[in-house]
Amino acid sequence: MTTTMNQQKFPPGWDEERVRRVLAHYESQTEDEQFAEIEAAWEAETVTMMAIPTELAPRVRELLAKTGPTS
Repeated sequence: MTTTMNQQKFPPGWDEERVRRVLAHYESQTEDEQFAEIEAAWEAETVTMMAIPTELAPRVRELLAKTGPTS
C-alpha cells in the first residue's frame, strides 16, 4: 500500500516561511519579554481577553474558524 504525503494547508496570507518566523520569534523570547507581551495584550483596547472552560475551547475554535478573519 502506498501512502501520499498531504501538503500542509495554511490560512490565507500564511506560508511555511511565515510560520517559521513566528515560531522563531516566540522561541527566542526571554521570560521577561513573554511577560511584557502578555501584559500588553491585557492592556490593549483593541483586544478582548476572556476565560472559557477548557472543555469548550474546541467548540470556540470551531466557531471562530467559521466566521473567518476579522480584519
